[in-house]
Amino acid sequence: MQVKHDMQLLILFDIGTIAINIQYSLHSIVTSNAGKTMVARILGKLLHMIGILPTDKVTEVQRTDLVGEFVGHTGPKTRRKIKDAEGGILFVDEAYRLIPSQKSDDKDYGLEALEEIMSVMDSGKVVVIFAGYCEQMKRVIASNDGFCRRVTMFFDFDDFTTTELAEILLLKMNSLTDTSLLYGFRLHRSCTRGAVGELIARGTTEEWLKQMNGGLVDTLLVNARENLDLRLDFSCNDAETMITITLEDLEAGLRQISRQRHLR
Repeated sequence: MQVKHDMQLLILFDIGTIAINIQYSLHSIVTSNAGKTMVARILGKLLHMIGILPTDKVTEVQRTDLVGEFVGHTGPKTRRKIKDAEGGILFVDEAYRLIPSQKSDDKDYGLEALEEIMSVMDSGKVVVIFAGYCEQMKRVIASNDGFCRRVTMFFDFDDFTTTELAEILLLKMNSLTDTSLLYGFRLHRSCTRGAVGELIARGTTEEWLKQMNGGLVDTLLVNARENLDLRLDFSCNDAETMITITLEDLEAGLRQISRQRHLR
């Protein structure tokens, strides 16, 4: 996977930064439809493991967490989130929403939030990752002359293929925790990587995959579990049958996603 390759390069880079102590060079932009949050969490664990960060915590924020509605609200609101993230990673998802796509007569405080974040990026107290779609993130880069001086790492991950999405689905089902909506359920043995990959390829479109990408898996699994509940007969008393998600359930889950998309 491209994600794995770029993360390996990042690990090598990070080990080098320990010697030269240029922590601010770890600030990054991730442009992708695929697993941005997952990458931030993995990166937090890696940077903590090799001694660059004192903790592995990742503080995830979006525009609504940073921007206030009135004059004087945005600065304190953003600084609180920065304080929460100290010692770890501040992950700004959909960062392009801080910069309006069109000029408006109304005052927008997104740029103020971005400037607050940039003001602490040289302190070494927090690593900042800005995430979003490639084209929209160009607005963020162009919004401030000092941005590229502080943010020196850019990762553009390829979208997951249908086979990779199948691998992710299988990994999720094999590592469920007791907080998962799918805890206690399992996949039928017919749900192999190849079979699930072919099912996803057949039941989706290129545009659909580009928009949802990694987010497809969780929705698909929840829908499949709901289909299992619906198709079981009330007289069913076989424990294995009641907890086993089949290819039929996954196919029904894809159809449900398709219906939901058409209703938007």
